[in-house]
Amino acid sequence: MSQETLLIRADANAQIGTGHVMRCLALAQAWQDRGGQSIFVSAELPSALEKRLQSEGTTISYTPAKPGSNEDAIQTSTLAQQAQAKWVVVDGYHFDVNYQQAIKQANLRLLFIDDYGHADHYYADLVLNQNIYADESLYARREPHTRLLLGTQFALLRREFWKWRGWQREIAPVARKVLVTMGGGDPDNVTLTVIQALQQVEIEGLEAIVVIGGSNPHKETLKAQIANANCPIQLKRNVTDMPTLMAWADVAISAGGSTCWELAFMGLPNLILTLAENQRLIAQGLGAAKAAVSLGWHYHITAMQIAQSLELLAHTDLASMSKCGKLLVDGRGSSRVVQQVRT
Repeated sequence: MSQETLLIRADANAQIGTGHVMRCLALAQAWQDRGGQSIFVSAELPSALEKRLQSEGTTISYTPAKPGSNEDAIQTSTLAQQAQAKWVVVDGYHFDVNYQQAIKQANLRLLFIDDYGHADHYYADLVLNQNIYADESLYARREPHTRLLLGTQFALLRREFWKWRGWQREIAPVARKVLVTMGGGDPDNVTLTVIQALQQVEIEGLEAIVVIGGSNPHKETLKAQIANANCPIQLKRNVTDMPTLMAWADVAISAGGSTCWELAFMGLPNLILTLAENQRLIAQGLGAAKAAVSLGWHYHITAMQIAQSLELLAHTDLASMSKCGKLLVDGRGSSRVVQQVRT
């Protein structure tokens, strides 16, 4: 690839979480493995995530423009041209049809990462939807040149997961080790409800690891709740080695975001709480595929109901659920997308 540059435009904060940037990081890593360089352009990044990107050898530029605005598109295009990047990757719901047109009018090629067909029309060269429900009908309004990359075969998993390909999980007779991850932001503090649920679970030997992101504003509240817990609970922040924690756990309780594809790859059965509209179809799809159990919207679920669901999951056929998850995601999605960009 001879140091070809890929420019990525994505943001992260407590409200939108870190998922857009983290899956773009997976793409940047695969690009770098083929000899290229990557540049992230952001309007906002938590400091911990900024450090993570820098540690991965990426360059970071900040735009003062309103995210998704025409000024944003012009600045992004200018940065791409200055870096001699032929391709721009855009990931975020504030990037619309006008943003795509502005990038294309700058004679740049565009990979548009999408989740539910939120743009009125698609001018991008490639549209990537890595979700289980991805379907061509979501992109009926697209240009003749626009190619679609649809489904979990294109799930973007970061480099730390790649070495776990082919790993076989040992299934516990009764699940006692629980991993909790509600995403990078969790503005509604659903993590607190899950911790309260863990304290009501009647499983001997239960223990849990709770992972929060750098954007989570509730750290002190969670620490106080854990201090009074009646079972061992560890709180971990800004974790960079999620696969090891997923390998440790017997089951997980998660939000319905991109982490679900990581859990599926690791064969870790999970309870899914829907925290945002863009997670609803992921949760339903994984439930239908019998790789997870969808509990629905978080505000409809009590701590007691989560506890009861966890007790049921702990005694169910975890081996079958694990196999269903691994069939969905093989961990090679990032390299497949890079190959399509180079085609």
